[in-house]
Amino acid sequence: MPEVTIQIGGRDFDVACQPGEESFLKSAAKMLDDEAQVLADQLGRMPEARMLLMAGLLLADKTAAVEDRIKEVEAQLAERDAELVRLKSAPPPEPVKIDVPFVPKEVTDAMTEMADQAEAYALRLEKRAEEKAAQAS
Repeated sequence: MPEVTIQIGGRDFDVACQPGEESFLKSAAKMLDDEAQVLADQLGRMPEARMLLMAGLLLADKTAAVEDRIKEVEAQLAERDAELVRLKSAPPPEPVKIDVPFVPKEVTDAMTEMADQAEAYALRLEKRAEEKAAQAS
């Protein structure tokens, strides 16, 4: 079992850990040392047991706050997941009827009449052309 020397509050401690967990232990010790350093700066030198207890309590307080925040975020996530499920399972909204602008009947009637007149003129012109061609022959 590996043994790691960590420093907390200016004091060295030899701690054993599982193989491969050395970096986690050093990281945790750094967090504890940071809290111990804050205490040492504020209160000065104190007995080792008291320093470790106070630093541990400060870390526990921070951990409790983080855990509370995690619970809040998980509750919000659960609400959003439930809302997502509700929205996905809801029937699609009813189609909305949209009136599309249309061409008034008077306009279509006038255009039809103009088309009829244009066809009538075209027929007359064809007829005249045929008559002239017949006279020329």
